[in-house]
Amino acid sequence: MATPHHPRRGSKGYYPRVRAKREHGFIRSWPELDGKAKIQAFAGYKVGMTHVEMVDYRKNSVTAGQSVFSAVTIVEVPPLKVAAIRFYSEGSEGLYVSAEKWAEKLDDSLLLRIPRTVNRKKSALPEDLSDVRLVVHTEPALVTGIPKKVPEIFEVRIGGDSMESRVQYAESKLGQDLRFTDFSGSGKFVDVIGVTKGKGFTGHVERFGVKLLPRKNRKHRRMIGTLGPWHPNFVKETVPQAGQMGYQQRTAHNIRVIKYGTAEESSSVNVKGGNVGYGLVRNDFVLLHGSIPGPSHRLVKMRDPARQKSPDVKDLKVSYISVESKQGD
Repeated sequence: MATPHHPRRGSKGYYPRVRAKREHGFIRSWPELDGKAKIQAFAGYKVGMTHVEMVDYRKNSVTAGQSVFSAVTIVEVPPLKVAAIRFYSEGSEGLYVSAEKWAEKLDDSLLLRIPRTVNRKKSALPEDLSDVRLVVHTEPALVTGIPKKVPEIFEVRIGGDSMESRVQYAESKLGQDLRFTDFSGSGKFVDVIGVTKGKGFTGHVERFGVKLLPRKNRKHRRMIGTLGPWHPNFVKETVPQAGQMGYQQRTAHNIRVIKYGTAEESSSVNVKGGNVGYGLVRNDFVLLHGSIPGPSHRLVKMRDPARQKSPDVKDLKVSYISVESKQGD
């Protein structure tokens, strides 16, 4: 009898499946950018999901050019404050911080995250400059849906043709606010990096989707049949086992920005009774096509797409945004 086809369960690309070190994702790589200098990432708070009516922009879709309903995710994107500039040089072990330049005045809320004795002395610009990044932080006092006072602080890379223009752009933004329009706009693609919902300790079936054992199995059904052969005489990491599920960093590639709205337009996305688990949107916001990782109120980061294949769309036509209550009947 031939051996039946039985593909393995679960992706090895996600090993090890452990809890993330921080609540917001970490951007590990940056795509190269041509053209004028600009920031290559932004951050916002996930509000929830709703649906919109828009003209289908996908040329190869069966409903291309027709009015369709589509699910979107609302992300509140208040401005980010630039606290410092970091200059990187290339060393034998990769990039290292060769110089820093801090803003003259820092927000009091930032002192809840960094020590007051941090070295803010101006250092000379290195000659072998390889990269320029901004140290930015969120302003949670502007967001009523997030009950926190301590801001998140992270780095944002500046991309562009010449290193001189990138340095000039960084110095012009030091101590200033960054808005979503400095990063991207409607009709463009972004990569969304976030930490998924935490599910805690789960079993084999829920975690890897393995088949249930036969009904007449001796002791259990929701488990694997074997941990592996006698040799090698250890359990390989590829064997599905129970453990942590969720609360892991994931990247959703090529998410289209359906709409960008200012704080004055925030009432157009505030559902009746408030967004579940979040409340009201009071700052700038974006509508992203489809779903993104993480629960509501979690900070997600948006980065320039690393593997974009479809072109950007200049004029996305959104005719209706649902603001009906999401709390059920």
